Amino acid sequence: MTSVAFLGLGVMGGGMAARLLDAGFQVSVWNRSADRAEPFRERGETVAESPREAATGADVIISMVADDDAAREVWLGPAGAIGGARQGTVFIESSTVSPTWITELGTKGTACGCEVIDAPVTGSRTQAATGELLFLVGGDAATLERARPVLAPMSRDILHVGPLGSGARLKLINNFICGVQAAALAEGVALVEKSGLDLNAALTVLQNGAPGSPLVKAVSTRMATRDYTVFFKLGLMRKDLDYAIAEAARHGVDLTTATNARALFDRAIDEWGESDFSAVIESLRKPEGSN
Repeated sequence: MTSVAFLGLGVMGGGMAARLLDAGFQVSVWNRSADRAEPFRERGETVAESPREAATGADVIISMVADDDAAREVWLGPAGAIGGARQGTVFIESSTVSPTWITELGTKGTACGCEVIDAPVTGSRTQAATGELLFLVGGDAATLERARPVLAPMSRDILHVGPLGSGARLKLINNFICGVQAAALAEGVALVEKSGLDLNAALTVLQNGAPGSPLVKAVSTRMATRDYTVFFKLGLMRKDLDYAIAEAARHGVDLTTATNARALFDRAIDEWGESDFSAVIESLRKPEGSN
């Protein structure tokens, strides 16, 4: 039996860790706020007091946290997982983070005799709970094969996209395009509402015509009903746009659409940052002149 340490039990991580338990893996979990770990304690699983404790003795360590800073603390902090890792452990960074951080983790992991892959996912809370995520994996192909049995219960597919850092880079491109779509959709729906068009009729056109991507279909419904139950936090989308802009600049590309979308997310984030990213429209619904 492969033992897995799972670090981060948020909207995505909780469902992913539960899939591993259902598949029969021995799982030790850790989360910054202890309440999210309670369902795992109730199932009789080990709830660690720190990432290092969770990682001790594990064959595979998976991180699913918010950003570079959280990931660096989880892996390399005073109670970080790297301190509990034994030689030969596979590190899997599934958080949506920068390729720069992945390079740093790869260097640290290799220095302690461990293997590292980046494996961010596409999908949301529903896909995490049902094991239908798509893993975008960067790193050595042989390391991926070692990790594949652990990734399989959480996924509909596992795609090897290149060397270490490639998964993180592709995930940022994916999310920047999603963020731009959501921002454009928010402006379109706001124009529908303020110009007096029938919203239901407009959504029928937008959802079933050329713009009707899966994201547009799902997010436009949330915007229309103002149901911002979290599938992906607005604050995290804003963070991903920031990372994508920085990564593109490193390669000489100016993401002008991402920059404009980020400005719209900035307008919404103070009030709606903990809501679903579809709440980006609310800053456009405010009366003119309001803050």
